[in-house]
Order: sequence, then C-alpha cells, then structure tokens
Amino acid sequence: MAKPLKKVSNAYWVYYVNEAEAKKFDNSKVGKWMYFFKDNNFAAKICEKAVADGVVAEAKHSNAPDGVCCFYLHLDDKQAHKRCITYFLENGLIRKTKAGKLYNISFKLDDQTRNGEYGDGFVSEIKLANFVNLETGEWIGG
Repeated sequence: MAKPLKKVSNAYWVYYVNEAEAKKFDNSKVGKWMYFFKDNNFAAKICEKAVADGVVAEAKHSNAPDGVCCFYLHLDDKQAHKRCITYFLENGLIRKTKAGKLYNISFKLDDQTRNGEYGDGFVSEIKLANFVNLETGEWIGG
C-alpha cells in the first residue's frame, strides 16, 4: 500500500517525504545511501517510489539533468538498511565493476556531510560489503 508523501522542490533539490515517518528521525543518526544519476526523470521515479512504497521515509534528488539521489534512514536500523539495499539491487542502482562485482558503495551520515567530509576526506563506517557479498549479491548472514 502506497504511503502518503509530500513533494517539495527548490532550485537545488526535489524532496519526497513521508512526514509522519520522517518526524521520527534522530538527526544525530540519520544518513543516506546514494545513487548518482544521469537521467532526472528516472531519479524522480525511483525517489518517489521508494517513499511511496515505504522503503525509506525520505528521499531527494538533485534538481538538475544529472546528480545524486539520497535515500535516508537511521544508521542503526538494520531492517531499513536491508529494505534500502534490496531496493537498490532490485532497481539496478548499484553499478558493477568490469569483473561483475558490485561496487562497495558507502552509507554517509548527514553529520559527515555537514562537516564537509567529501572525497578523500570521507570515510564510511558502513559499506555495502557489510550487508551483501559483492561478488554474488547475496545477503551476508541471511
């Protein structure tokens, strides 16, 4: 069943929010899995669907022809990580290496973004390999 969502946009971002669920966020524990896109229409569809289907409480994408989508959840919510990563896998949102392995994408805390941690200055505590075998795409530990 689709969840109610609010869509808000500005010059930089388009947000999709389930306000009732997003109100429960603890800002010190919120972070995101990211998908870098080259098709804004696709980005809009996957962000809206993720919130409407209850995968995440909030998602956003750059308000540009290409950019980044962010799918928000709590750092310590293992079930939310599993829902989000499953969504990424089902929708082809994780690129693969030439050898066919999944890229070991990172979960990034909003505090890291606010602190200006980007590029070489960004170190993630949580990566895809914490959840999924990058070679097979199978879940680690069930």
